[in-house]
Amino acid sequence: MVMADREGVKTASGPVTALTMLGLVGTVGNGLARLPFVHPFRGPGGFADNLGQSATRLAVRAFMGYTMSLPIPEFRSMERVLDRLCRVVMPPVVGGIGRVELEQAQVGGIDGVWCRTKAEAQVDDDGNPVATQGTILYLHGGGYIGTTPMMYAAFAAALVRISNCEVFMADYRMAPEFPYPAGVLDAADVYQALLDRGIPPEHLIIAGDSGGGGLATSLIHHLHEQGLPRPAAMALFSPEIDLDLNQESMTANADTDVLPWSIPVAPYLHGLQPNDDRVSAIYSTPEPDWFPPTFICWGGAEMFRDSIRTFGERLDESEVIVRLMEEDGMFHVFPILMPWAESSKRVFKTLTALAGVHVAPEPRTDAPGTAGADTPAQAAPVPAGET
Repeated sequence: MVMADREGVKTASGPVTALTMLGLVGTVGNGLARLPFVHPFRGPGGFADNLGQSATRLAVRAFMGYTMSLPIPEFRSMERVLDRLCRVVMPPVVGGIGRVELEQAQVGGIDGVWCRTKAEAQVDDDGNPVATQGTILYLHGGGYIGTTPMMYAAFAAALVRISNCEVFMADYRMAPEFPYPAGVLDAADVYQALLDRGIPPEHLIIAGDSGGGGLATSLIHHLHEQGLPRPAAMALFSPEIDLDLNQESMTANADTDVLPWSIPVAPYLHGLQPNDDRVSAIYSTPEPDWFPPTFICWGGAEMFRDSIRTFGERLDESEVIVRLMEEDGMFHVFPILMPWAESSKRVFKTLTALAGVHVAPEPRTDAPGTAGADTPAQAAPVPAGET
């Protein structure tokens, strides 16, 4: 259920929604028209990477700037249109190219989308069935205020192929209609429901990007407070884990990132202090007995760079098992926006190598289509900042 379809959420009329979509197309087109004037071939990669990075930066920045200027009803209506478009386009794309299938479902009363390898593709070279590695609870990004699971279908399909896990993308409630802690509680309901289905925590991975990455860390904090078992591991992509927004990179990288220079957090906080460790993990004191082994990647040219660096260092100092990757010159959530880039390929290669380190396959008759291990394998900590 997209936010526009939730009870009490206001939306725009049909004509206004049409004008909003026309405005979006025009704004993105205007942004791309600047491409020849921004030195598109300069950058840390090759010719194609640099050109793609420049075009992506202009398009996403135009998109973000336009959407952030919309009244809430128009924003929600636009989001619904984009979601419906993805519902038409994504299933055949990920089904044909990625050989995965999408299924809309509810887990713990929370709507979402399952992404799983097709049965005919879940075999080894000899044609024998291969057990699913585990289950990933994915929390999509969007700054705690926007986007939908279906918009992340392509990236979820990539995670399925990389990890040999099934992925559930939760359609959690978002601000401003539902500020903190609504999203955390929704994620916790899904996590509890997965446990109730017979999936051991050692078979569960929590993942998220941007605001969803911040939400993932808030979920870990919530699980600890409630005395619930931690998951086997966590994967974060450019997580928004410092809502104080006071790091130097917030201004130093404003020209090189895809994010708008003014990032809204007040709708989500709704009066909560931004340095509260429940919403800003950078202020938390993680301990290895309740904080899971964590993989984090981010771009060296993104606005959240410094806060993510600090958070990674804190995890390492706390002796939490951590693997950190900073890619030079890349912007916010680059593996999602530019999966073909060399930097993204390095991230995917690392994730492929890490898959199974903390979760190992073991068939489970009580949870069809899923598998895991009784105890996670341990990996040596990686010093903060190592790539």
